[in-house]
Amino acid sequence: MVLTSGSKLGPYEIIAPLGAGGMGVVYRARDLRLDREVAIKVLATHLSSDSSLRQRLEREAKAVSKLSHPHICTLHDIGEQDGMDFLVMEYLEGETLEQRLSKGPLPPEQTLRYGAEIAEALTKAHRLGVTHRDLKPSNVMLTKNGAKLMDFGLAKQAPLADASTEMTMAQSKLTSEGAIVGTFQYMAPEQLEGKEADARTDIFAFGELLYEMAAARPAFTGKSRASLIAAILTTEPPAITQLQPLTPSGLDRVVKKCLAKDPDERWQSASDLATELKWMAESWSHPGAPEPRTSRSKASEVVAWSVAAVALLASVILAAIHFGGSAQKTMPVVRSLIAVEEGTFPIMTGDFAGPPVVSPDGRDVAFVAAREQGAALLWVRPLNSNHARSLAGTEGATYPFWSPDGRKLGFFAGGKLKTVALDGGAPSEICAAPIGRGGTWNATGTIVFSPDFQSALEQVRAAGGSPTPATVMDNAKHDSHRWPHFLPDGKHFLYLAVSHTKSHDDNDGIYMASLDGKESHFVMRGFANATYAAGRLLFMRDSMLMAQPFDPKTAALSGEAERLLEDVLSDQTTWRGQFDASGSGVLAYISGGLTPWQATWFDRTGKQIAVDGDRVFNLLSVRLSPDGSRLATEAGENEGEIWVYDRKRAVNTRLTLGPLQSSSPVWSPDNQWIAYSGVRAKNGLYRKLANGMGQEEELLAGDTMARSVLDWSPDGRSLLFGVGDSTAKGQLWVLPLAGDRKPIPVTPDTYVVNSARFSPDGHWLGYSSNESGRFEVYVVPFGGGAGKWQISAAGGAQPVWRHDGKELFYWTQDNMLMSVPVTLRPQGIELGAARALFRFNRAVGTVGITSPYDVSADGQRFVLITTPEAPRPITLVTNWTADLKP
Repeated sequence: MVLTSGSKLGPYEIIAPLGAGGMGVVYRARDLRLDREVAIKVLATHLSSDSSLRQRLEREAKAVSKLSHPHICTLHDIGEQDGMDFLVMEYLEGETLEQRLSKGPLPPEQTLRYGAEIAEALTKAHRLGVTHRDLKPSNVMLTKNGAKLMDFGLAKQAPLADASTEMTMAQSKLTSEGAIVGTFQYMAPEQLEGKEADARTDIFAFGELLYEMAAARPAFTGKSRASLIAAILTTEPPAITQLQPLTPSGLDRVVKKCLAKDPDERWQSASDLATELKWMAESWSHPGAPEPRTSRSKASEVVAWSVAAVALLASVILAAIHFGGSAQKTMPVVRSLIAVEEGTFPIMTGDFAGPPVVSPDGRDVAFVAAREQGAALLWVRPLNSNHARSLAGTEGATYPFWSPDGRKLGFFAGGKLKTVALDGGAPSEICAAPIGRGGTWNATGTIVFSPDFQSALEQVRAAGGSPTPATVMDNAKHDSHRWPHFLPDGKHFLYLAVSHTKSHDDNDGIYMASLDGKESHFVMRGFANATYAAGRLLFMRDSMLMAQPFDPKTAALSGEAERLLEDVLSDQTTWRGQFDASGSGVLAYISGGLTPWQATWFDRTGKQIAVDGDRVFNLLSVRLSPDGSRLATEAGENEGEIWVYDRKRAVNTRLTLGPLQSSSPVWSPDNQWIAYSGVRAKNGLYRKLANGMGQEEELLAGDTMARSVLDWSPDGRSLLFGVGDSTAKGQLWVLPLAGDRKPIPVTPDTYVVNSARFSPDGHWLGYSSNESGRFEVYVVPFGGGAGKWQISAAGGAQPVWRHDGKELFYWTQDNMLMSVPVTLRPQGIELGAARALFRFNRAVGTVGITSPYDVSADGQRFVLITTPEAPRPITLVTNWTADLKP
């Protein structure tokens, strides 16, 4: 069926056809509700009965709906009318890359610019677990605002048909010379061989795209389908510079690495490609500048050249310090990577993180690092040295910060705020800080810090003493003040104010306050930390690091925000960008954009054995159904979505819909229901059938106190939940599911409880609290009876029972999973010796997340929320202000 001008699909009025292909027709249309032009892609009626094609359309919708990027075509809507399925997309004015290439090669500057933009679009898609798999010139639109990547119809998010099936679906055509120019032209060798496709498959197609943009001819040709496939599998294309002599020589190197037959020999990330092309573009626009060195992704290569780079960086920094501020204006921007020590890596995200922090004089960088199975320690790397050194006694350290003289570091460990001198000696305990979220230290010896993930800021003398309030919480707006940063006068400081219990709003952002408590100014909206350096406020905007002129005396921003860095790692559990800058012109950061997480299975030795589901942002809870067949998670790019993952079918289904922000899912003992916390105007408890049928049921009306569902009793009669914040009023309650449903307190509100589980027989509760001054795991009778047994000996959280009740697991504060044999008796419990199972330093957290792991019924396997990507090195930049506007 062909739609004519004036036809309507829902609220969309057809204007004219834009093009047609094997999948159907694309029309230009008008959205009558919003009075805007859109593009509508319609699956032809005679193909609607083909389930594989309809699935392809649905795949495209699901894939593109997750992607928001200036170089990806925006999906507005999806619908069906009169048997026609259709997508509603952003209407783009311009021409496809295929149309542009019919006129000849692109100028080098356009090839580099458009190439970098397409690579940035792929970076976004790959970080969300989306592989395009159909990258070709007709799927790239060139507009006045740059390149736009389109058509994710073959995007991969779940197991699909093999390559032969895809090729049968694809509509290829022969030119008059007989060369195939459709989908086959841009397939990677592994696709043609029927192997699994991943992000590196897109990188191969991207290399073919770059080649054609520069050379105005395909990288591989053939007079038949068989000869084309043979060319892709066995031959190398001629160098671009042989065909177009004015092409930058470095482009041949980039393309050759893209087109490696073995995926392991290609670029391993589109982000590295984007960076390389942007550097090449800068060099091309400055003919006297040398071409940039190729980015390295393998750790061994990083180690090989980072030593020399750091030495160069150190000399530049020391020269800048020696000659004063005027030297900085003429010094070049220098970037280098810090490889840690062999076998160690920086810990990047979650409750165990330690982002890099630069000393006030710019001579050292400190960070938290560990071996995969080793304890996390504080490390310090002098920039004029080839090696970092660990600081004794700092096991379990998180979130370091410098003293103003650069001789000491503050940090959090074991539920305490501590300091340690760089020249030796044991760390000093300053005061309690159960779950620290950053600190800052002024020249008069005052430390402002966040003691917990839901608390106001406090101040304390670095020599020790009792802390006093530094900020006052407005509970109607926020429940967390964190990441303080002293301004130059040592009296005023910046901090981030956010809320855990509601979606981000206009109240969340960066504030400025003073030690005397008399001032508090809203500076800007934001959802991550901010730092002041060199007259500018540095802050995160998604995964970009921005810089904007800032007056620390008036708390006023001026001028325009400039993009300083792209692709800076941002930890969404703690709202912390992984960067720091000193007034001496040194900036340190870890690259990687927003942090993707996934549910990963391990055995009792710590060996990874499986992965469930895709990589997602904000994977904040994971619970295994009692029969082990499904996972309930709180996940999604926006917080507050409950999903159910069918492990056998590898299908992920969203359970909660609409405006309700939902969290902390737990299963009923019969596998039929999921209970969860929900936020509308206030907090409440709800349940819904796990198969998604029917409406949710309100179990307990909300009030102003934050609530988290923790467990469902084995007899199905009660829900265990937590009430309050995590500082002084974190309390356990039980909600009877029969009768008047009047909640009953289980623990007092004089200490913090952050996790709890029923024993399999329902007679005992295992929980973690800070009643002793730090978080430990305890077991108490449920429903009456005396006695309390401390399970952990040196800190612990997140107790989970084996299904037969004979073992209790928990995590230590230095990321070790522990096992304690338990014998449950009517008169009490007997405990065996605790055993360490394995340490895992890429787990997301154990305190700020309701359920970061779960255990199989037999206690032999564990599912953890993990950061799936390999740890990244630290990047140092000196004289980072040189490229900013004066």
